[in-house]
Amino acid sequence: MSSPVPGVTGPQDRPGPRAHVRSPVPAPTEPVPLLVLDVVGLTPRLLDHMPHLKTLAQRGSQAALGTVLPAVTCAAQSTFLTGTLPAEHGIVGNGWYFRELGDVLLWRQHNGLVAGDKLWDAARRAYPGYTVANICWWYAMGADTDYTVTPRPVYYADGRKEPDCYTRPPALHDELTEKLGTFPLFHFWGPGADLVSSRWIIDATRHILRTRSPHLALCYLPHLDYDLQRFGPDDPRSLRAAADLDAAMAPLLADARTQGRTVVALSEYGITPVSRPVDINRVLRRAGLLDVHTQDGMEYLDPMASRAFAVADHQLAHVYVRRPEDLPRVREVLEALSGVGELLDDEGKKRHGLDHPRSGELVAVAEPDAWFTYYYWLDDARAPDFAQLVEIHRKPGYDPAELFMDPLDPYVKVKAAGALARKKLGMRYRMVVVPLDPSPVRGSHGRLPVSDDDGPLLICSTPRSLGDRVAATDVKALLLRLAGLC
Repeated sequence: MSSPVPGVTGPQDRPGPRAHVRSPVPAPTEPVPLLVLDVVGLTPRLLDHMPHLKTLAQRGSQAALGTVLPAVTCAAQSTFLTGTLPAEHGIVGNGWYFRELGDVLLWRQHNGLVAGDKLWDAARRAYPGYTVANICWWYAMGADTDYTVTPRPVYYADGRKEPDCYTRPPALHDELTEKLGTFPLFHFWGPGADLVSSRWIIDATRHILRTRSPHLALCYLPHLDYDLQRFGPDDPRSLRAAADLDAAMAPLLADARTQGRTVVALSEYGITPVSRPVDINRVLRRAGLLDVHTQDGMEYLDPMASRAFAVADHQLAHVYVRRPEDLPRVREVLEALSGVGELLDDEGKKRHGLDHPRSGELVAVAEPDAWFTYYYWLDDARAPDFAQLVEIHRKPGYDPAELFMDPLDPYVKVKAAGALARKKLGMRYRMVVVPLDPSPVRGSHGRLPVSDDDGPLLICSTPRSLGDRVAATDVKALLLRLAGLC
């Protein structure tokens, strides 16, 4: 009841506690949409043969891109997406010796192997609704991305391997397959590797941009990897490959312009001419340091028993030494090996950001015109049967000879045709076509580039957005800035 006396406040007239009024929080600004193209092997020299990309660079920005050691796909991409070196994210190559398993494994696909804060993690802290599509960048499986497409064969119980891909969400698989056909795995790697696989990836990217409109689309285009390794970077066939890929990209670049997307095109490494294969494991075996075991007349590397062996990865090899007392002997053997340009110990690995427990006790870096084979047998008659197959998961090292059909086998094409006939009939087959002679390989990578002309580069469609040089560890921050998120 109010007080009848003027000027005296009754109980219900007294003001209660003042409500706390929050200032309105502005909604985060919608990010600038990005398309990031990983054009494998792109260098300034090749850009002159790629008019669409060159026009993008002239209208926008271009910079030399520092890479990492080793300059290979898995290590470089992981640095781009985390902003850290292999010493931190742990991807010390395209594969390594898993000491806890006693096995060499290359081309794993689980994103959990990559440590650190990913690009999309940082983007979502700034903009919680940030969406990401990963179309064939490595370590895609298990990544916290919204849309995923990555090569993944069907491994049937009877031993057959058939082309296919893995997608998230799962329904995207049938959607892409119905529209574009089955993922062309045998055009993605092996003797048949060509533009067909990159065209499929381009078309899949265009479809996802039109139907899902992710804020960020990562697109991996491997085509230049093939002929540049087969023939070398200066061969007319390699220059033709650059022009063909550029033409195939044109519709995707046009879509990006229409959609108002900022385009970033980058490369992981440049491919340089080579002429000397270096049989690093054979040298270790002859020195009594590498062991094999034999089954059915075939020799298999025995990493658990070996005192030392190498995981060859293009122009870099991780050398695993089981006992510290063997290090001086291993070093002595490898320092005398022609084609080894540098041998990194603990200090050397630290200097290059490669001092991670997954790395070898020593890391061999090839001379500029050399590269490392994985071969460990001393007699081709004792080679394992997978040596002449496209078998990236069983070989304990990288094998670029898989890009060729054996030129010394006059029946190689007949054998391939017979294997394809068995495949079409749903029967088991072996495509025994890969040469055991590595000499046809004319291009490689993995070393740090000697000059910017032979190294990777970064192009952005936004003018004045780059300086003269971008470090690989700065790509993540650059993409966040281009998206307007930092």
